[in-house]
Amino acid sequence: MDQRVELMGDWLSGAYSKAQLSRIYGVSRPTVDKWIARYRAEGLGGLEERSRARHTQSHVVPEALVQRIIEAKQQRQHWGPKKLMDRLRRLEPEVTWPADSTAGEILKRAGWVRPRRYRRRVPPHEGPLAHCRAAHEVWSTDFKGDYRLGDGRRCYPLTITDNHHRYLLACRALGRPGYAEVRPWFEWVFREHGLPERIRSDNGAPFASRALGGLSVLSAWWIRLGIRPERIAPGRPSENGRHERMHRTLKAEATRPPSPDLHDQQRRFDRFVAEYNHERAHEALGRQTPAQGYAPSPRPYPDKIPPVTYEPAVTVRRVRHNGEIKWRGRRIYVSEVLAREPVGLEEFDTGLWALRYSFHPLGLLDERRMTIQPGPRTRAGKT
Repeated sequence: MDQRVELMGDWLSGAYSKAQLSRIYGVSRPTVDKWIARYRAEGLGGLEERSRARHTQSHVVPEALVQRIIEAKQQRQHWGPKKLMDRLRRLEPEVTWPADSTAGEILKRAGWVRPRRYRRRVPPHEGPLAHCRAAHEVWSTDFKGDYRLGDGRRCYPLTITDNHHRYLLACRALGRPGYAEVRPWFEWVFREHGLPERIRSDNGAPFASRALGGLSVLSAWWIRLGIRPERIAPGRPSENGRHERMHRTLKAEATRPPSPDLHDQQRRFDRFVAEYNHERAHEALGRQTPAQGYAPSPRPYPDKIPPVTYEPAVTVRRVRHNGEIKWRGRRIYVSEVLAREPVGLEEFDTGLWALRYSFHPLGLLDERRMTIQPGPRTRAGKT
């Protein structure tokens, strides 16, 4: 602006021609003509910078669609523009909706987008998630952190997901995180969706215990059903990253503020499950919802659980009610979790026997010391 004012002062002085002014100020001759014409028509105001936007825009988003996008954001405030537009396109495919980036700009101008805080990302831990290649190959389960409800009781949300499809199989508001409260809901999920090959959990109760092999009463029941329990390493929630990411969404959309009681909280969870599975698209699924590619497991829940059996070459001992087995005329403590259940032993070195329950390794029986040494932690495809 200052240079334009100086240019006009030199022009009005009559000491310079237009060609000289173009050389002095480093602009073209037509540019000098433009600013002289604007000054003559509008005075100093004509020298101010003007918008270069087109006077007509063929691709402008109609105001009605702008309002629809804003209303969709108001209904689902935790959703980003991609998930909002995926849902709107599924509901009304006949409408020509704008691009995701355009929707993001619309929401930004309307004040519905907060600037994202970018953090340095830690490289992902190479864990068992890489082995999940198909539906029902691996399920994950956990409790989202407990919190106090309006009536003073604590709520322990039990969640179960299929890792491949991100399908949320169950989200139950429980008053206690015990075996008696958890097993009925696992049984309900098994009846509704069939059986997975593996279930991944952390090392807390009721999914695991300090018994041999990390077995709990719940995980021993899974083994009798032919399900392999997997446990993430202590302090490594990233090994269950997909499930933890779902928990972050659950916390933001269905637990704040806490409900008055468990029944009301469960109603909120039911709405969240329906939306998460059938309306919320996932980029990892090619911008589809979990329900679009999901189907129940081909392994049905049996009416009667078959007994645990072993190969003919395996030596079998039945665990007594007090958790002991009899070996070489002496009693060795195994685990009360496996009371009245058969365990198998296979000799792989002189005086050393591999002890397992069905396919699940428990440890090594050293018959020279008559002790059982715990085996390494079970990982996906490793022992």
